[in-house]
Amino acid sequence: SQLPADLTKMHLTDNPHPQVTHVPSSQSGCSIASDSGSSSLSDIYQATESEMGDVDLTGLPEAPVDSEDEEEEEDEDIDRTSDPLLGRDVVRECLEKEPADKTDDDIEQLLEFMHQLPAFANMTMSVRRELCSVMIFEVVEQAGAIILEDGQELDSWYVILNGTVEISYPDGKSESLCMGNSFGITPSLDKQYMNGVVRTKVDDCQFVCIAQQDYWRILNHVEKNTHKVEEEGEIVMVKEHRELDRSGTRKGHIVIKATPERLIMHLIEEHSIVDPTYIEDFLLTYRTFLTSPLEVGNKLLEWFTVDSLRDKVTRVVLLWVNNHFNDFEGDPAMTRFLEEFEKNLEDTKMKGHLRLLNIACAAKAKWRQITLQKPSRDSPLFFSLLGGSDKGFGIFVETVEIGSKAAEAGLKRGDQV
Repeated sequence: SQLPADLTKMHLTDNPHPQVTHVPSSQSGCSIASDSGSSSLSDIYQATESEMGDVDLTGLPEAPVDSEDEEEEEDEDIDRTSDPLLGRDVVRECLEKEPADKTDDDIEQLLEFMHQLPAFANMTMSVRRELCSVMIFEVVEQAGAIILEDGQELDSWYVILNGTVEISYPDGKSESLCMGNSFGITPSLDKQYMNGVVRTKVDDCQFVCIAQQDYWRILNHVEKNTHKVEEEGEIVMVKEHRELDRSGTRKGHIVIKATPERLIMHLIEEHSIVDPTYIEDFLLTYRTFLTSPLEVGNKLLEWFTVDSLRDKVTRVVLLWVNNHFNDFEGDPAMTRFLEEFEKNLEDTKMKGHLRLLNIACAAKAKWRQITLQKPSRDSPLFFSLLGGSDKGFGIFVETVEIGSKAAEAGLKRGDQV
């Protein structure tokens, strides 16, 4: 049978499913055991379909396999590329070039390094890229060297890349700044003067400097690259214009800031060509700005009742189940949300999506053992089963009484025995 066309949009990774356990059809049990790692739904579908029988591989030609020497060489290559010191050497080579000599690759290397520093944290990607193209590298070898005198006219913005500096203020107070901190001018063309003395505290202090004219120009032209969405006089979302290539064909706005409510709403809105993974990014990070996943779940159930939003809502839920199944199996409230969503799919006769949901849940399920004790043989079980050999499929838990011993033991609707 053919999967829904929407499945082609849901491929998340080229890696096959990490763990696939094949169980003969004569046995009862979950067909696929896995962790909650990300995988594509098409991989899950193929893994599920392959359970129907063993594949006969006799007669196929043997292919050569990689030797141990080649594997060792590959491991060495990986070690080399992941060495942080090597990465810093590459960054320093890019920094030591004159701004006019920096290539696009150099700027990308600097961008990757600089975005980790606090001084650049609240800047948009386009601003960071512009700053990386004009920054100049400086090194002060000796500790105790004075960089700026009190009252000295400022002409640059400084960011510390290595070492520590101390600012001694005229009132006797002092402040230490370390890697990632900045000092110097503010983005203005007015004459500015240093308040205090800046001196190095350790040897080999490294800085990047950006001239006042460049700093002002770049930060004051950021408005043309951003779009602010306002509701009732308040800014609820900020988008940044980005171009992914020089041809100008892959360009659009990407969300960089928004209120939690607006971020949830954007799940079902049209996403820009430069922001194709918004849903995946949201599902990976929502716990940092939401207190409960039900805030998202309840809105999805509400939107499901709108015909025009139904397919978008279903896609969000399928991605959520596929990438973060532990959000559901570890939370009774989210398990109930999933059951209600499943019922909605049944009521609206969305059989293709319902099958896809079942495949994803089965693929992400984990083996577990539950012990349920009864006071006597005649005591009720508080759950019901469905299936068996006469039905032609496995044995599944159909219902579990809420608050019963079975529910407390961890038995859930949909469990395969």
